Amino acid sequence: MPMQKKKFQSGEGARYVTRRAALNKLQLSLKDFRTLCIIKGIYPREPAHRRRAQRGKSGIHILYLKKDILFLLHEPMIWKLRDLQVHLNRLRRAKGMHQKDMIKRYANTIPRVAIDHVVKERYPTFIDALRDMDDALTLCCLFATFPKLKSIPPNLIALCRRLTVEFMHVCIAARALRKVFISIKGIYFQVELKGQAITWVIPHNYPHEPQKKQEVDFYTMATFADFYSTALGFVNFRLYNNLNLHYPPRLGSYNAERLEEEILEENETSDRVAALNLPLLKTAEDVEDPADAELDLDTFALDGDESKAEEARKEYEKVRKLKKLFEGLKVFLNREVPREPLVFALRCFGAQVSWDETTFPEGATFPETDETITHQIVDRPDIEKQYISRYYVQPQWVFDCVNARELIPVDKYFLGTPLPPHLSPFTVEYRTQRYVPPEEKALTDPSVIVNKDQELLDEISDNDIEDIEDDKKESEDETMDADDEDLDEYDGEMTEEQLAEIKRKKMKVESGTPEVINKGKLRREMHQMKLLKEKMIQKKYRNLYKSMKSGRMKREKEIKLLKYKRRIHERTSVENKRAEIRARRAQAATLM
Repeated sequence: MPMQKKKFQSGEGARYVTRRAALNKLQLSLKDFRTLCIIKGIYPREPAHRRRAQRGKSGIHILYLKKDILFLLHEPMIWKLRDLQVHLNRLRRAKGMHQKDMIKRYANTIPRVAIDHVVKERYPTFIDALRDMDDALTLCCLFATFPKLKSIPPNLIALCRRLTVEFMHVCIAARALRKVFISIKGIYFQVELKGQAITWVIPHNYPHEPQKKQEVDFYTMATFADFYSTALGFVNFRLYNNLNLHYPPRLGSYNAERLEEEILEENETSDRVAALNLPLLKTAEDVEDPADAELDLDTFALDGDESKAEEARKEYEKVRKLKKLFEGLKVFLNREVPREPLVFALRCFGAQVSWDETTFPEGATFPETDETITHQIVDRPDIEKQYISRYYVQPQWVFDCVNARELIPVDKYFLGTPLPPHLSPFTVEYRTQRYVPPEEKALTDPSVIVNKDQELLDEISDNDIEDIEDDKKESEDETMDADDEDLDEYDGEMTEEQLAEIKRKKMKVESGTPEVINKGKLRREMHQMKLLKEKMIQKKYRNLYKSMKSGRMKREKEIKLLKYKRRIHERTSVENKRAEIRARRAQAATLM
């Protein structure tokens, strides 16, 4: 007799383990287990049949895949975490016994948990690391704005600040910025490096209010920040080497004798590097600037349609033109505008930027009194002293120019004027069915309508075209037969009056009967046809269709709500303008 299988020894009962069983297997505390799972990228899973996965137990338990837990058994970090826990216990015991010498000794010899090998394991190639830089940059930019907190080590905040500044310098040197958008959460930036689009958010520079009750788990966030900062450091090192820049970043031109002086002036140089306004030191003197290097687009012989190749050529030309968008401009920033985002956006496209030395002492290259300044960014209704040789515009002009990929006229961005809507450049990518505001419709090219007509013509099949031609031939034959009948009435030679009468018959216009269409009946028929089509869907695809249908209805409701809000906004704006006109007329009447 073959041995019978016992219950829950195969299938989902054997594939999943609870968190308590995983802790017993690894012999770790819950805190160390969470740290290890975050760094290794292992998360709880949702089984298809929870009762089977929990081996018949009721309730909801946190489940992990058994193979992931067995994978963690061979991780060298477990021994480091155990050594760290033992070391902290010894330090705690020494503090309890007031042994000052032992406290000093244990405090200076805390073992460090290295995660460099985990970064190499999770990102086998450099492109894989670039694809995961969205979350890394967003979290590091958030930590860079934090004040001194008890739950976050201060060296981690300084490290995140240094790494984000280094990455922004790489984007400036490669001129990789493509899109910018200002939102309530912060400022969204998108760059393109090695063919990969990287999008992250820089929070607005607001002071953090102290929280009486800690609502955020800063320890978990610090664990993520520790891993992402390590990965971002590797990525920065690789990008700097590809661009032939010295890492860690140094300022100035290549000079071997001055290199030692730059290293000695580390504190001063770090502030100047954070200004984002000075060129970086290169590894060789004769290296060509990567932003100025013009590369030709590769051409390949295509057997089929060349429409995709033509679109790639057009996009390449647009990007090459975008990299030199602000070249030749000299921009001065007032003290009330956000300095770092504007400097980053302007320098990515070749502009020269400066500011008042009282706002940021390092990095200012020219004063406000310079007559060669072309634009001054101001975010206030009016200023006392103005120069005729420059334009005074609001900060939104810079970001709108980047998204439009051209220099927008400055007349809509003067001081005190109401700004045009700031449209998001990311909506087209992530959602096809969306609300299009009137301002975006006005910016669209009129050739889009022609393309739509062309698409409708392409949808007509050859059979339809043949039917149309046959109808034309039949109508022509009918007209010819009618003409022959008219000519048969007159035997022999016809006079001019008879010919004129025949022409009048041809020019006769008869009144037609209008075709009455019952729209309600047509709508009901279309609805019935739709229901019949839905009944023909296979059973395994019905849930998918229902989810798609609910998502479509949700998007339609969002679009209707946005249109309703837009009508309310336009109505209130018109009423406000009318009230202003009435107030001006009343004021003029009182003066008269």
